Amino acid sequence: MTEQTTQPEAASRSRWTTALIAAFGGPFGGFLWIGAGRPAVASLVVISAISIALTYVGFPVLPGVDLAWLVDLSSLGLMVLWVALVVPFASRYRPNRWYSHGLSVLLLAVLTSYGAALAIRTFLFQPFSTPAGSMTPTLELGDYFFVSKFAYGYSRYSVPLGLLPFEGRIFAAEPKRGDIVVFKFPADPSMDYVKRVVGLPGDKIQMVDGILRINGVAVKLEDVGPYSSEDSPQSARLQGETLPNGVSYSVISLTDNSITDNTRVFDVPEGHYFVLGDNRDNSSDSRLSVGFVPAENLVGKAVRLFWNSQGTEYSSRQRLDAPAGQ
Repeated sequence: MTEQTTQPEAASRSRWTTALIAAFGGPFGGFLWIGAGRPAVASLVVISAISIALTYVGFPVLPGVDLAWLVDLSSLGLMVLWVALVVPFASRYRPNRWYSHGLSVLLLAVLTSYGAALAIRTFLFQPFSTPAGSMTPTLELGDYFFVSKFAYGYSRYSVPLGLLPFEGRIFAAEPKRGDIVVFKFPADPSMDYVKRVVGLPGDKIQMVDGILRINGVAVKLEDVGPYSSEDSPQSARLQGETLPNGVSYSVISLTDNSITDNTRVFDVPEGHYFVLGDNRDNSSDSRLSVGFVPAENLVGKAVRLFWNSQGTEYSSRQRLDAPAGQ
């Protein structure tokens, strides 16, 4: 007669330790800790989807509210939410899975979180900042904004470390006139530039007396009024420019006799684009050293402004991909 022994069933996790793990490891780490694998994966998918949606839709801006304080308050609120989400399930599961042990939870939570963030940054949305004023007034000094990495497909210049071992783009889509794009400077791909696309392959672009002409036709340019900033001259003017496809935006003219107010005709070659800065007299763009921008050099399309490090108001400028006429 043989005597069979059975392994005692693991006890459920303590609510206190579960709360601690969930608060600092999020619902993914918390659910792993209590042995709830499927809820852990589901929470990771849902939170990633919400993060992506918020990146595209934008974050609410509360005038007069300090961003650092708001971030701290939001972080505390999320910690409370994660605890409230995970702790009620602690008694329903048993931590008898390989992933519910302390080291496994730590490794999976860290690797998955960083992996998800890296995937989003590489293939979906990447943050950039504006260190100069060439795109004023659309993008001010100190603005931080998200760029859609999938808007124009992918190339070796739009993914980290040139991971795509070929030239050209995959899943390619053509920018539209008026798109604000981030691209690699053709003469030095280590440098990122942000400008507005005004010329497509086959277009003829010229500046005549400070007015943009596309294929021989002057675009609509209306004077809005004086423009003032700390470093702008008294003669600076704010103007409204409308492209042939209806995309409207504001540009700045600092002077009436800039060297870029009158140019030769630029014939945009196939597979290239002509870009300008909205601060027309203070922008190095396709009229000067940048030249034509190869499609391969496009990193992505600027879609959402989410912060300004200088304290400049940005609530009215958040959306950078407004449709034609808006």
